[in-house]
Amino acid sequence: MAKVAFIGLGVMGYPMAGHLARSGHQVCVYNRTPAKAAQWLAEFAGSSAPTPREAAQGAELVMVCVGNDHDLRGVVLGDDGAFAGMAPAAVLVDHTTASADVARELAARADELQLGFLDAPVSGGQAGAQNGALTVMVGGEADVYARAEPVIQAYARMVRLMGAAGSGQLTKMVNQICIAGLVQGLAEALHFAQCAGLDAQGAMEVISKGAAQSWQLENRHQAMLAGEFDFGFAVDWMRKDLSILLEEARHNGAQLPVTALVDQFYADVQAMGGARWDTSSLIARLKVPGKP
Repeated sequence: MAKVAFIGLGVMGYPMAGHLARSGHQVCVYNRTPAKAAQWLAEFAGSSAPTPREAAQGAELVMVCVGNDHDLRGVVLGDDGAFAGMAPAAVLVDHTTASADVARELAARADELQLGFLDAPVSGGQAGAQNGALTVMVGGEADVYARAEPVIQAYARMVRLMGAAGSGQLTKMVNQICIAGLVQGLAEALHFAQCAGLDAQGAMEVISKGAAQSWQLENRHQAMLAGEFDFGFAVDWMRKDLSILLEEARHNGAQLPVTALVDQFYADVQAMGGARWDTSSLIARLKVPGKP
């Protein structure tokens, strides 16, 4: 069992930190809103600290799960950041979906401080975090990964080292490219079935047993048909992720015409008032003739 700090108790971080506590690790949490940390302490065994630095003091592993590059630098760097409180040889595991550039930046700074660093974004959504069944894509050094992997297993069903620092974030970008295309394809398939007068639910049940099967089809088609999007991974978050990966593509020369188009479709959903809707809300852009 390890002494662990967890920084960021959002939709993902809250249950992830809970799995660590339930697994027997000694967990100290930090959250920008103290009330959320107090709520976590009422549910799980552990402690809290008023700054990331104090949360990280004495920790063997410091997990971070915040919003974006700016938030990440804010809780890791500076006088009150996690790096300032970590002892040499301690490891920071960043679960934020951020840029590969910030991962490399923080890895270089950690090396200067004789600390370990892993960029380890996750996939699986809120349900995956709550069920301890996340997929974790990791970038960093093999020896550092070997120390962190047994602890990460508390909330993961799949963990894999993908390469040097930044490789975890690049792999998460691959994941988001796939999801964007799949959800748009599913939205169009459901829309087509409805326009054709088919039993769309029945069509999904049939094709889910063939080559069209996917996680998105299995888990999202019913809510899409019902127009229920108040759950899951928000459109705002997806657009943040797509912005990061499209910027990376501009640097590495990758051609992503479908992903760029779906990003604009998500902008349409935001304009419809769906910024906090689940990403499956792409279907809301498509209107069935004769229906409101």
